[in-house]
Amino acid sequence: MFTKKTVKDVDVSGKRVLVRVDFNVPLAEGAVADDTRIRAALPTIRYLIDHGARVVLMSHLGRPSGEPDPQYSLKPVRRTLQRLIGRNVAFSPEVVGPEAAEAVGRMIDGEILMLENVRFHPGEKSNDSAFAEALASLGDIYVNDAFGAAHRAHASTAGVAECLPAYAGLLLAREVETLTGILTEPDRPFVAILGGSKVSDKFGVIDKLIECCDSLLIGGGMAFTFLVAKGLEVGDSIVEADWIEPAKQMLEKARLAGVDLVLPTDFVIAAEMTEDAETRVVGREEIPIGMKGLDIGPSSTELYKGEIARAKTIFWNGPMGVFEMTPFEAGTREVAVAVGRNNRAVSIIGGGDSVAALKKFGLEDRVTFVSTGGGASMKLLEGSALPGVDALLDR
Repeated sequence: MFTKKTVKDVDVSGKRVLVRVDFNVPLAEGAVADDTRIRAALPTIRYLIDHGARVVLMSHLGRPSGEPDPQYSLKPVRRTLQRLIGRNVAFSPEVVGPEAAEAVGRMIDGEILMLENVRFHPGEKSNDSAFAEALASLGDIYVNDAFGAAHRAHASTAGVAECLPAYAGLLLAREVETLTGILTEPDRPFVAILGGSKVSDKFGVIDKLIECCDSLLIGGGMAFTFLVAKGLEVGDSIVEADWIEPAKQMLEKARLAGVDLVLPTDFVIAAEMTEDAETRVVGREEIPIGMKGLDIGPSSTELYKGEIARAKTIFWNGPMGVFEMTPFEAGTREVAVAVGRNNRAVSIIGGGDSVAALKKFGLEDRVTFVSTGGGASMKLLEGSALPGVDALLDR
């Protein structure tokens, strides 16, 4: 159960509601290339305007260096939001200051204003108190609906919450409730799938999932550190030497917990990671020096598909290989298809590259829930504090 107050717990009529959204979306040729995160914020925005709020939106985009940078302007995002929500969205080229204050002062109930990129101000990432107070002066109530940024203690995610009554948006509340729910009360069998290149990025999540899942399927480059921990040679495949011993400990923890930690049995290998690479499939004990594993092989894929088919709860984060390249996409594609086909299961996708894979293969509508926050979802699952959530009012 979500333990923080949400927008539905406060009267927003006639109030200036300062809303932190996550509009950190990809741009291409001056336009939004993927509007998923904007669509995800629409329920909260619509709720607020339908209840007479004056909605002031703030977000970051990209990684500007604490000063205005036209390539990271939120103006293209504003155009997309206007189209999706079907009404005008005013825009302030200032984040804080007289122009921003004047724009907010002109608002009437039910209107929307978007501030320019909060990372154009040097005080955002440092959670500068003066900047947080300046942001807070633009609102009467603060709402955080930016789950994808909730693991960062920045001025717009944590600092403002110290200055205004702070509530969760509908998206953030659903994200937290869904992700924590699979840890506490999953329907079984619960099958977790983790991929990506580094064990170090997922170690805390692996540790937590072993305590609650029935099977843990490992893919991607991180599999090789586990295989080395089991005494195998893996050619030139990626291995994190400092994480071999912790990987051994995780294998032993899984064994003692009765959790089936499944590693690939074969791989698609190549000398180079290129679109025109010459590939072949070998068993996991047969990767020669000079070659590297870049996708799970067909036997591993069939093994994983079988595990996925029997699941009642599925959590997936991270690709099985370098899915962006055609020679190494099959493992990730087949896992995605298997997750989508299991319509008996609650299937939760933990953001990041897994979402990109679903989109590439046209499967995003075949799963139960897609998280908007890769890093935030991993932090939440491993039990780490999320400053943007902790700062909100308790129920």
